[in-house]
Order: sequence, then structure tokens, then C-alpha cells
Amino acid sequence: MTMKYTLGANELSAKTHNLWKSILAEFIGIFILNFFSCAACTQAAFKTGIDTYTRITILANGTDSPEIVAENIFANDLTLIALAFGLSVFMAAMTIGHISGCHINPAVTVGLLAAGKVSVLRAVFYIVAQCAGAAAGVASLNALVSGVAGAGPRGLGHTSLSMGVSEFQGLGFEFFLGFVLVLVVFGVTDENKPDSRFIAPLAIGLTVTLGHLGTVSYTGSSMNPARTFGTALITGNWEHHWIYWAGPILGGVAAALLYVLAFAAPEIDSHAPEKYRQVQTDDKEMRRLNA
Repeated sequence: MTMKYTLGANELSAKTHNLWKSILAEFIGIFILNFFSCAACTQAAFKTGIDTYTRITILANGTDSPEIVAENIFANDLTLIALAFGLSVFMAAMTIGHISGCHINPAVTVGLLAAGKVSVLRAVFYIVAQCAGAAAGVASLNALVSGVAGAGPRGLGHTSLSMGVSEFQGLGFEFFLGFVLVLVVFGVTDENKPDSRFIAPLAIGLTVTLGHLGTVSYTGSSMNPARTFGTALITGNWEHHWIYWAGPILGGVAAALLYVLAFAAPEIDSHAPEKYRQVQTDDKEMRRLNA
């Protein structure tokens, strides 16, 4: 797999590249992601009338029943949030994947840029659209849930480090979240693995779900700088914000280079033809036998 880097100035006017349509798709995709996923965070907070951060603080201070608080946080909130983010990414990939590739994440965009899969200008426009769409999604949600119990900064799904988690630890968590996400993106969109593309939206969505199930209680499991930018802008909370850019992007670049240099599938012509035609052959054989 070769890496080709281009500025992409020709994409500004070339109709075949559909740059402006792709930018709009990225805006809409992450708007939907932040609106519905952060809405799930609001619902999780609404169940008790206080947000998750407050409940964790109560648990730490011992002023409420640990069993009740832990049940609300871990048995309900985290699963709900993880599924909401994973399903949102799955839906967006199915909807706009054919238009822009459905990056909806600066870590994915920069990873693809590092591998020479997108031009510099396209990457810049995508990231701007992603940040704008994320902020618009959270702003719309905030307007609709304004005044609802639990709809504070944490209730809107803003990510931040949990108590006891250092900046270095947070950076490490976000690095590996970005790493695994981009590694999966490259694996399921490899042009020499055409069969993988059928399950790409599901695989990527489940990867996002996995990331939230594994680390949401430590960093909020951003894995997406634009997603965190949207909530930070609306809530005005910029604490440790750099971690949510540096971690996923560094992880994404590392995964992209690793896949391109070591894991990329060989050219299809070098495979035995049966490998990618086995399913079709089996279907034809079944139809012949049934006849």
C-alpha cells in the first residue's frame, strides 16, 4: 500500500471530487452523533435528577448508599451511553459513508491524511466541518433540554478526567482509543479486502461501543476531538481539553502508519481467486442443487 500526499487544490473546483457535498455530509454526520449520543448522557443524568459526576462525588464522599449510586452509574448509564455512541456512528456510516467516507472524527481524518488517503485541504475542511457540526449538535440539544434536571455540563455528555486520573493517564487512554478506532477503520476499508466493506459500518460502530464500555468512567471515552470540542464550546469547560485532541490524533496516526506499513492486505491479484469469490460460488452451488 503506497502513501501519496497531495495538497488537493484541484478539489476546490473539480466536480468529480464532490468536496463541498462531502463537507456538508461530515457536518450532518457529527451533528447527529453529538445530538443523539449526548442526549443519551442527558437521559442518564435525568434518571436521578443529578448528573453522573455529582453521583460519583456523592459515592466518593460516602454520603449516599454506594450500592444505589453504583447501580445507577455502571449498570444503566454507561451501557446506555456506549450503545448510543456506537449506534450513532453505525447509522452515520450507513448514511453518508458513500459521500464523504464518514470520518466524523478528526483522529480518523488525520490518520487518513498521514497515510496519504486524503488531501491536506480536504482534511482541513473536514475537521472544520466536524467541529462546527459537533458544536451545532450540542447547542441544539442544550436548547431543547434547558432547565431539565441533570442537563448540566456533565449531563450534556462533556468529557473530562475522573477523580484520581492524571493527565498522563488520560492521554494514554485516549491514545489507545484513537489507535483502536483508526486501526479498525483501515482494516475494514482496505481496498484489497472488499468483503470487509460490507460490515465496515457495524465494525466501526461496535469499536466505538467497545471504547466507551472500557474507558468511559476514566476519561469519558471521547475518541473524537470534535465530539469533545462541541460540548466544551457549549458548556465553556476547557479543562484538560488538549488531551482529547492529542490522545486520539496521536493514536490514530500511529495506527494508520502501522496498518499501511505492516498490516495492509496484499494486492487482490496475488490472492487465490476463490478467497473473495467463495460466498458467490457457494450461492450458485446451492441454487444448482435446489434446482
